[in-house]
Amino acid sequence: MLKNKLSEGFILAPGIYDALTGLIAAKAGAEAVYLSGASIAYTRFGRSDIGLVSVSEVHDTLAAITDRIDIPVIVDADTGFGNALNVQRTVRQFERVGASAIQLEDQSFPKRCGHLEGKTLVSKNEMVGKIKASLDARKNENTVIIARTDARAVEGLDAAFDRAAAYKDAGADILFIEAPQSLEEMKNITATFGNELPLLANMVEGGKTPIASATELEDIGYHLAIFPGGAVRAIAHHLSAYYSGLLRDGNNKKFSEKMYDFDGLNEVIGTKELLAQGIKYE
Repeated sequence: MLKNKLSEGFILAPGIYDALTGLIAAKAGAEAVYLSGASIAYTRFGRSDIGLVSVSEVHDTLAAITDRIDIPVIVDADTGFGNALNVQRTVRQFERVGASAIQLEDQSFPKRCGHLEGKTLVSKNEMVGKIKASLDARKNENTVIIARTDARAVEGLDAAFDRAAAYKDAGADILFIEAPQSLEEMKNITATFGNELPLLANMVEGGKTPIASATELEDIGYHLAIFPGGAVRAIAHHLSAYYSGLLRDGNNKKFSEKMYDFDGLNEVIGTKELLAQGIKYE
């Protein structure tokens, strides 16, 4: 479970968006993964992270992932998809299908990516109520509630600290102050809250926060790092080259060393083992 892993040391959680990316991340050695709402929007709809993904779409994606892998899954629950009562329903649904941690943020609806401009926030008191509602709704005390504030971009760093302190006092298990804009701000965050409860760093390639390695983040006092959209950016880049080559050349010969063949993919997804399991029940 995620709580135990956090007590053992720093966690780097790659971003995933479906069961295949979760499986590949787990096979690569990930100790935990992060189901990114933005990445669901990117891959399922080909759209931006502007609040288009519904609670049922995240739920169904999460269920498919936890059916396939056993490592902890941190799930992006956006605003909780409504008010405090919606938050409770979201927590119950996600917990039932195996979420190890549920992240809630203080943006108003429709939310948008934390590294886009034009965000708006709910009141601090409303978010405190949502955190308390989530804690009351969870059935397992090992289900981690992550409280994220987007106040840095909207109201400034001092306001973000004020909100983070209130969310800590409300009982959040992990704090996530989104989009600090310098290493100095990041160090200020860890100096202020690092001894209070675990802190999450969000690494977005090309975003507002400087990219740092897991070792660097641990050294300045973070406990957990997510790279939520990196996989989508890598795959989108790869697919652009793949499709362009296929349409140009009429086949995949030139790309063959950069892709699995039929047998290679079946080995990754465990087709032989699955067929053997089926035979056992004949």
